[in-house]
Amino acid sequence: MSGTVIQPPGWPPARGYANGIVATGRVLAIAGQVGWTPAGVFEAKDLLGQFDQALANVRAVLDAAGGQPEDVIRMTIYVTDLPAYRAGVKGLGPIWRRHFGRHYPAMALVGVTGLVEPEALVEIETTAVLPEETP
Repeated sequence: MSGTVIQPPGWPPARGYANGIVATGRVLAIAGQVGWTPAGVFEAKDLLGQFDQALANVRAVLDAAGGQPEDVIRMTIYVTDLPAYRAGVKGLGPIWRRHFGRHYPAMALVGVTGLVEPEALVEIETTAVLPEETP
């Protein structure tokens, strides 16, 4: 991906996300991924465990398309328990780095009352811009 992080002048540095990214290439829209295994089983019953699996699922789709973590430009994370998210925020960093290294796209986190899958505590929707295919 040919992407540039946008940082408005005078703004403090974003921590754990980017304020904006400009990119050129093929757009990959990754559907909301929840914290279940490829077999459709929620092995983790906690937010951090499901966050880990949901990110692994995002990476599986990204990898299948030939993408890299740096190709992800936008991510929206939906959680059903904001207090649990806030309480576990320190545990999110190592999980994030395991799947995406030190690449931080433009992100939003939204608290919701529920998700389609009743056991789901988190759902992650992602947009990536992959390099143009070469003939």
